Amino acid sequence: MHSNYVRIFDTSLRDGEQAPGASMNTAEKLEVARALSRLGVDVIEAGFPAASPDDHAAVRAIAAEVGVVPTEGRPQHEPPIICGLARCTRGDIEAAWSAVQGARHPRIHTFLATSDIHLEHKLRISRPEMVARAVEGVRFARSLCEDVEFSPEDAGRTHPAFLHEVLGEVIKAGATTLNIPDTVGYTLPDEFGALITGILSHTPGARDVTISVHCHDDLGLALANSLSGLRAGARQAEVTVNGIGERAGNASLEELVMALRTRAAVLGLETGIDTRQLCRASRLVSRCTSYPVPPNKAVVGANAFAHESGIHQDGMLKNARTYEIMRPEDVGAAQTTLILGKHSGRHAFSRRLAELGWPLEGSQLDRAFADFKVLADRKKSVHDADLAALASQESSAPPEFWALEHLLVACGTGGIATATVRLRGPDGTSHVHPAVGDGPVDAVFTAIAAVVQTPVELLEFNVHAVTGGIDALGEVSVRVRQGDARPAHGHGADTDIVVASARAYLAAINALLARQPAAAVPQLAAAA
Repeated sequence: MHSNYVRIFDTSLRDGEQAPGASMNTAEKLEVARALSRLGVDVIEAGFPAASPDDHAAVRAIAAEVGVVPTEGRPQHEPPIICGLARCTRGDIEAAWSAVQGARHPRIHTFLATSDIHLEHKLRISRPEMVARAVEGVRFARSLCEDVEFSPEDAGRTHPAFLHEVLGEVIKAGATTLNIPDTVGYTLPDEFGALITGILSHTPGARDVTISVHCHDDLGLALANSLSGLRAGARQAEVTVNGIGERAGNASLEELVMALRTRAAVLGLETGIDTRQLCRASRLVSRCTSYPVPPNKAVVGANAFAHESGIHQDGMLKNARTYEIMRPEDVGAAQTTLILGKHSGRHAFSRRLAELGWPLEGSQLDRAFADFKVLADRKKSVHDADLAALASQESSAPPEFWALEHLLVACGTGGIATATVRLRGPDGTSHVHPAVGDGPVDAVFTAIAAVVQTPVELLEFNVHAVTGGIDALGEVSVRVRQGDARPAHGHGADTDIVVASARAYLAAINALLARQPAAAVPQLAAAA
């Protein structure tokens, strides 16, 4: 590895998934892992195998597929390192190893808190006991795997001398990467840079291993702290797509990578990331986690390359560099907003989707184009964000056992919301049912549930506008569960938010039905 090369360690599938409500199923994790591999990520922390059987299965599946064969388009010739997280216990480490060992380049990442506040109140052990546990865990992990990473949790609030002692001992025990986490986002950039400098200067063997940084954004300093740590000599950065993660999240992958690229002359550091994939990866993670990307999000937000001020527009028309320090195409964003309308043809629609990274064919293209025509009749201008929302809805759609044919809703102040739905079932026949509810969406969901006869529990309901304006396309994502089964996600888009909600709810139910044998689905069994 070159001395100026920074390894990108993506933990979207582990730390990112720990954001409330952001959990993903195995299929979604695999889809994200493939995208991360295409992006050129060096290390994928695929999960916490000991946390649950589902997490173990997901990590194992990623190791067996993404960790074996380089994904098409990957800048590097080797597949990424596949990493599993483990507490410093024998059981956790064994679980991590059994999950990642199928990868060509497996890694075990084990951790134990080092700050006095954690030792006293959480672990209730002494400093010597902590050192002994850490050494034992790293030594056992190294007996299984050649690549072992150790993290002293809450390193930012750990006494420096004790931190140097712990790190020196785990290096002797076999750790190959030392990750320094600012677990609670407490440190300031100069403090975190000094922390890394101190480790490299006062920890025996520190210059013979990789020093990594893992910063949280509780004070909005995750990116600044990460850059400070890299400037001080760290050569691995632990980040997440869109900055998702516990509490306020982690340092954002796209922000850190583009900061290193844009200010390369000052920082003198480089990565192996194909930055043209950043926007596509951002949207995928947003869809799989149901976490919308704020319009003002740096690098990948809808407004990142938008200019409304007349002064800005005048400057942009004369020279784009007056107000853009990055080119939109460098991050996979549309250079200009393409305006499509009701007179646009299928060919132009299909080509623009492909340019945006959403190539659709066959029936998926037919449905997306039909939805586009309906949308174009309602809106004066159809923007790239609208097109991406329509394409995302189709590309992620499960098999369509039940389809929405017609929806009528009545609601208002002082009255009872009512909804009547007509659905096309698995046997091709139409089913009509009315229902009442606390509001229009509740009434629609009640009517749909009565028709499909698949009782589910609604776990999450998220809605946001894709673009601005009163005629904006609305996106809805829902998460449902049937009994103790794994939750399923559904996604819908329409200018009518109630219609978008109905489509999202049906998509989630269809996803649940797709997991079941035909005989277990009432109307499906009859149709078969």
